[in-house]
Amino acid sequence: MEENILLKEKKDGVILLTLNRPGVMNSLSFDLLRALQQEVDAIRFMPDVRVVIITGAGEKAFCSGADLKERATLSPAQVKEYILTIRNLFTAIEYLNKPVIAAVNGIALGGGTELALASDIRIVSKTALMGLTETRLAIIPGAGGTQRLPRLVGKGKAKELIFTGRRVGADEALTIGLANQICEPDQLLNEAHKMAAMILETGPIAIEQAKYAINYGLETDLSTGLAIESNAYWVCIPTQDRLEGLAAFREKRKPVYKGM
Repeated sequence: MEENILLKEKKDGVILLTLNRPGVMNSLSFDLLRALQQEVDAIRFMPDVRVVIITGAGEKAFCSGADLKERATLSPAQVKEYILTIRNLFTAIEYLNKPVIAAVNGIALGGGTELALASDIRIVSKTALMGLTETRLAIIPGAGGTQRLPRLVGKGKAKELIFTGRRVGADEALTIGLANQICEPDQLLNEAHKMAAMILETGPIAIEQAKYAINYGLETDLSTGLAIESNAYWVCIPTQDRLEGLAAFREKRKPVYKGM
């Protein structure tokens, strides 16, 4: 297994995960997928981590997708294993019980865009290029792209981008809703941490339940979605944090939430 392919920096409730294969544009090898899966599984049970930021090492690429040199050496059975591994990883990221911010610092093609799609919030460098380009290699997006992109930008735009394999710059990504925010390259991590800091001001249980309600509710009809929201709301009611929020409002001070 390659060493140091995933860098980790944890501070003040935020963990920064950096895909560290800049020589190959941070492409997703089997080893990197496994390292990222291991970290995501661990973060789920880290009470001192409230927000996750994912970015790529270097200035050129967030993630260029699958490692095509490695892919060329794989048997059909290994390719199937790879697809299942990356799909399960991105689903784990999407349903992680904490917000995930993708700080897209350059090229993000194929699986790189799919990784960003699996994240909750996408902050994108003005130098970024995004796209689901798999059809140009005679395959289709296999890590959730055909499902997550239309849910984010609409069916028509998603079909256009997938059918053509066209790359999208930062301005267009913002216009179509693929990016939440764009910024200068040297401000990317600062902006990601600013977003994380705003999230840290909120109640941890409330954020977890809000993400749960959005993720699961949107996959159902409105009536069922409202029931999911209601159940998530009731989880927040008996918490100490809810009482702290009311007390802080009454006393005109910032609340101190403890996730209890």
